[in-house]
Amino acid sequence: MSEGADEAGWGIEPGDEMAPMIEVVGGVIKFHREAAGMGAADFGEAMGYGEDMIRKIERGARIPRLEFLYQADEVLDASGAIKALRVHTDKARYPKKVRELAQLEARAVESAWYRNHNIHGLLQTPEYAKALFETRQPAYSADVVARETDARMARKVIFEREPAPTLGFVQEQVTLERPIGGKMVLRRQLEHLLEVAQLRNVTFQVMPTDREDHAGMDGLIDVLKFQDGTAVGRSDGAFNGRPVSSPRDLRILELRYGMIRAQALTPRESQAFIEHVLGRL
Repeated sequence: MSEGADEAGWGIEPGDEMAPMIEVVGGVIKFHREAAGMGAADFGEAMGYGEDMIRKIERGARIPRLEFLYQADEVLDASGAIKALRVHTDKARYPKKVRELAQLEARAVESAWYRNHNIHGLLQTPEYAKALFETRQPAYSADVVARETDARMARKVIFEREPAPTLGFVQEQVTLERPIGGKMVLRRQLEHLLEVAQLRNVTFQVMPTDREDHAGMDGLIDVLKFQDGTAVGRSDGAFNGRPVSSPRDLRILELRYGMIRAQALTPRESQAFIEHVLGRL
């Protein structure tokens, strides 16, 4: 039995607006457990978890994983009532900041990104993302690594949107050469980049390290434009790193991004560069 195991679910963040709904989810599970005449300890044993973990889920202190919901539905003979709770847990299981970012990405009709330390999250493979989170210091727990990786992968639905948004990526050369997770992880990551770069709505460019002029020295840049003509942008080295939406501030970010694109390799040259790096691995 995995006493107190993190695998049953994720912790709920303080102040998360989804917390009341997760308490309802826990209450429904408790209702069906008691209706089945099972104590928390017995239910935990049947599920493969300790009583403490079951109590946390039932009082809304943990967000149960999809696998937990499906197994609980069967163990408690809930006729699908517990399985149906996934509509609430699917959203809550991702950190609040990730949900807010995903909502912006889902609205954007045009997006532009520049990254200089690691490959953009939307371009990452699960293995690369997991390895990246495992490098964080202070070290993340296995629970947090799994949750953050799942959340990052969930954002990739942007590539399935119809109509397809216009997506532009510029990556610093070093991000394509640093073997985060090892050479095999990097190889699969680069192969994935080549696949994404072939999409008609995606422009992918590499900023070479040997450029003498570089408009991106202030760090990452994000610019997302929406259907109604509004936009939001962010850069590490501008406006104290906070999101901005005024036309004046956005012009500054768009100017920098435009210069970065002009200084980077063309999309075709960028794909050739990735193929060159792959050939060296």
